Amino acid sequence: MSLPLHAQTRAVPEAAVLEGLPLVRAVSAAEVAARISGGPRLVVLDDDPTGTQTVADVPVLTSWSVADLRWALRQDSSAFFVLTNTRSLSPEDAAARNREVVGALRAASQAEGTGYVLASRGDSTLRGHFPLETDVLAEELGAVDGVVLVPAYIEAGRLTVHSRHWMRTAEGLLPVGESEFARDATFGYRSSSLPEWVEEKTGGRVRAEAVLRITLDDLRGGGPEHTARLLSSLSGGRAAVVDAVCDDDLRVLALALAEAEENGARLLYRVGPSFVRARAGQAARAPLAPAEVRPLRGDAPHGLIVVGSHVALTTRQLDRLRERGGIAEYELDVALLLDEERRDAHIAEVATAAAGALDSADAVIRTSRVLVTGADADDSLAISRRVSAALVQAVRQINATRRPAFVVAKGGITSSDTATDGLEIRRAWARGTLLPGIVSLWEPVDGPAAGIPYIVFAGNVGGDDALADALDLLRSA
Repeated sequence: MSLPLHAQTRAVPEAAVLEGLPLVRAVSAAEVAARISGGPRLVVLDDDPTGTQTVADVPVLTSWSVADLRWALRQDSSAFFVLTNTRSLSPEDAAARNREVVGALRAASQAEGTGYVLASRGDSTLRGHFPLETDVLAEELGAVDGVVLVPAYIEAGRLTVHSRHWMRTAEGLLPVGESEFARDATFGYRSSSLPEWVEEKTGGRVRAEAVLRITLDDLRGGGPEHTARLLSSLSGGRAAVVDAVCDDDLRVLALALAEAEENGARLLYRVGPSFVRARAGQAARAPLAPAEVRPLRGDAPHGLIVVGSHVALTTRQLDRLRERGGIAEYELDVALLLDEERRDAHIAEVATAAAGALDSADAVIRTSRVLVTGADADDSLAISRRVSAALVQAVRQINATRRPAFVVAKGGITSSDTATDGLEIRRAWARGTLLPGIVSLWEPVDGPAAGIPYIVFAGNVGGDDALADALDLLRSA
């Protein structure tokens, strides 16, 4: 396929990118499920809480003690998530956390007599600690033959064609290297070609021409056996990048991985959300219906919405929620949160008011919509963590005073900190989504949040009405 020169700098029609591709090779989720039955468990180390939004009925851990990991390994599920939240950490802390998790997982696996394969779940727009995390995991696992990169997120329109990664926009498909995400202050990059991206992110340690390209010609034309031979050719930790436009492509890959690993290949995955569903043998499911949410919802009349994300989309979603009504809104003033003398009193005042409102309305607690930044990236991150800690403190106080019917957390760091510290969730089940392919509902199984559905809502997903639509579903339940 040849694209016009301007494809390098702006969106092009999706049909132009997909033109001339081989016909899809149909593979059912049931076929994958049968192939992996009795095999090693897929353990997903998730660098952000939003990775569960493509799966259903999968265990989630926010703690990685040996006991917690043994619990997850004992569940009747082909996969489970460990929320490491490393995207919000420094490189040193992210490396240390990955080592901790793998050390505990090794002990839990030995105790349960259950094997596992590891997926490092990163962002479908290529942000995150790569190659740091896969380097650390490969070292902890001993030697691995290959690192398989599959960043596709089908529902969100993040597709890989001819080893080039794209994101769907209103104007068409945009090379991710031309997107706003590529300008991320911490995880920025230039390349949209995945082999060139690998070379860029590894600082030239891995040359683009050394990366194995598994294309749609391989997946659709050659099929699982051909793709398994390609995967089995990996050695010395060589990187492979994989195309994907639909779930069938990923299920072909899942069959090939199972065959290659059964034949002795030691592989490590760095993936987007859609791969997890395919590799776990799950089919895409419709969003949860009110009748399915109803048994999970708490007895209280109203819920709590916690908003920390500052992206423009979140602000628009809040505006739409206000238009539909039925909420009481409270602001945590960032200026007061950074004032040590007034901080705790301000948090307590907001928490008390929000808890009192839960008898008559869904309560929204949000940070100031004006983003406060520091002198540099580290200072800005410290401010973000300080603000997130205040949200967590407010959630903890509200739940101690008046248990909400549900909790919605909007934003990446917000949803992680609210789960682990605000609600003290250690073990949960991801039961499904509230909207197609996005907005995951967790059912906590122990601790202060047991019986309160927890909804993980990333900051930059969905349309302007998505937050209001999710609330309508929860209310109708």
